[in-house]
Amino acid sequence: LRDDALIMADGVRLPLHAWQPEGPPRAVMLALHGMNEYGRSYAEDAAPWFTGAGVALYAYDQRGFGSTAPRGVWPGRETLAQDAITAAGLIRARHPGLPLYMLGESMGGAVLVLAGSKAPIADGLVLSAPALRGRNSLGWPARWTLDVMAALVPGLAFSSSAPLFRPTDNLEAWRRWSSDPQLLKQTRVDAVAGLVDLMDAATAALPRFTAPALVLYGAKDELVPPAPIRAALAQLPHGAAQRVAFYPEGHHMLLRDLGGAAVAGDILAWMGSRAAPLPSGADQAAAAWLGSG
Repeated sequence: LRDDALIMADGVRLPLHAWQPEGPPRAVMLALHGMNEYGRSYAEDAAPWFTGAGVALYAYDQRGFGSTAPRGVWPGRETLAQDAITAAGLIRARHPGLPLYMLGESMGGAVLVLAGSKAPIADGLVLSAPALRGRNSLGWPARWTLDVMAALVPGLAFSSSAPLFRPTDNLEAWRRWSSDPQLLKQTRVDAVAGLVDLMDAATAALPRFTAPALVLYGAKDELVPPAPIRAALAQLPHGAAQRVAFYPEGHHMLLRDLGGAAVAGDILAWMGSRAAPLPSGADQAAAAWLGSG
């Protein structure tokens, strides 16, 4: 563990970003970013909420993203999961005696499900709009097209600078996100196929996922539809220590939404007490949402 990077067992360097509270931290959060993003994605929006509450926040560039090399090349789902397990151990060693939580957004959430189904890696996991829609949710035309292209032109890259979905209602955050030079602007076909493989594997791991977790989902998420999320939640082990928070005005990037402060407040409240009601009432909204299905 270096000040600016995590060095994996195979020598790969994963750039590390850190935000510290003014005083000694009371807890530690390690965040995993989404597809095509990188660790500093949390700097402008989420970091002040956590550090202001006395939580040290860390985030690293996952392999293939940010400043890692080779950039844009999919590293494999098992590698991403093992990196998360290793990173958790390194960050915990830096802060012995403090509770460690992990936050995974979208793709990062799927990585945490896969990693958390293998070993206890943290005191609690937060899955924000987790990417849990496998091949079956894509429909056969999309599945067939992806499989054919992955076989014939795996290295073909498509522009992803103008997403076909609205990731957040925070236009300033959206502009920052879309203009960030570290954001991958092109996505290879084999990376898309790799992401789908990751989502398949994470979905298959859900019956073994017993880690304490808070699952966050927004009704206006245009990337992860509600049906796969409902199906995923139904696969969690009965009686497992997981809670769901539902935000009727929430989009895919919940912590970057205009209502992101309420989402961060719920996360911090859950970190303090897993059984206490969430300040925003998102747990009650989740019960009504799930019950309506």
